[in-house]
Amino acid sequence: MSVLFERTEINNMVLANRFVRSATWLGQAARDGAVTPSLIHTMKTLAEGRVGLIISGHAYVSPEGLAGPWQLGAYKDELVPGLKELTGAVHDAGSRIVMQIAHAGTFAFAKETGQEPWAVSIFEGLARSPRREMTVGDIQALAAAFGDAARRAREAGFDGVQIHAAHGYLLSQFLSPAFNRRRDDYGGSVENRSRAPLEVYRAVREAVGADYPVLIKMNGRDFRKGGLELEDALKAALKLEAAGLDAIELSGGLVTAGKLSPSRPGIKTEAREAYFREEARVFKEKLQIPLILVGGIRSFGVAEGLVQKGVADYISLSRPLIREPDLVRRWMEGDRQRAACISDNLCFGPGRKGEGVYCVTEKKTSSPPGD
Repeated sequence: MSVLFERTEINNMVLANRFVRSATWLGQAARDGAVTPSLIHTMKTLAEGRVGLIISGHAYVSPEGLAGPWQLGAYKDELVPGLKELTGAVHDAGSRIVMQIAHAGTFAFAKETGQEPWAVSIFEGLARSPRREMTVGDIQALAAAFGDAARRAREAGFDGVQIHAAHGYLLSQFLSPAFNRRRDDYGGSVENRSRAPLEVYRAVREAVGADYPVLIKMNGRDFRKGGLELEDALKAALKLEAAGLDAIELSGGLVTAGKLSPSRPGIKTEAREAYFREEARVFKEKLQIPLILVGGIRSFGVAEGLVQKGVADYISLSRPLIREPDLVRRWMEGDRQRAACISDNLCFGPGRKGEGVYCVTEKKTSSPPGD
């Protein structure tokens, strides 16, 4: 049996294999962030496809933290009943699900929220439209909001939570010198820049208890001039581990970075897969907690090699599971052909139109003549 199909545990959360569905915005929630039947269907289909751990799309923890339309919400208690339906469907299909909790910060969807987006610090060139620099009180409120969202996730039956501190969203902005130019206790050294993510983590842990899995997604590098670099990313990760964090999902890049974004195009060969593997090697040399690696993994052999060689403990997939939600089951049943995803990123287009994310390329190639 392949190492990828071993049973493992993260803080008593038993996982059937080492495959993780990385958090993916699907554009399938209601306008207020509520769960919809289509979102439940998508999550259930992933579970039936034998994904060991599903991480939900980023769920915003407070109204001003909305990143985009039709995004899942975790900011009010009224959303819990729908979230319970979602987790129930996943559990009935035999999988585990973790909620990713997030705040968009300067990338918030102001047109929808009607509020000025929060920024870690204000500086020339940050944005064309107004932003509001966060006060210390705002940072404290942010930690409380993450804690409340985590409590709701546990009440709704999620098997854990993942704090989103990657890709240039708010907690990533605190870690990154490109965004964080504060002169108080939350800016400057990496110790100070880690302070807000650590306060958020502690608020989440206090809300859910020691026996509940708490993960984080973070960048190994921003791949931007003046941004977060590997040495400081590792220092922040070690601080989180010392505070009691259960696992890290390692990613990289910013949502505005184009070809160096988290979802890089043109992953056509094995050599271009796992494009954050070198950052993962460095993390694994120092960390004791499990490391989940995402980023362009398309081949079974590449995935297996990453775990066998100790580069990562879990393999996280996003775009391949948009096209093939049953990919893990296919590999498990012996068909080890490469994932069909061609990394063209066209799948996100329908989501921005309110149609939900789906593989446009597959639909084109599978449609009958004249359709």
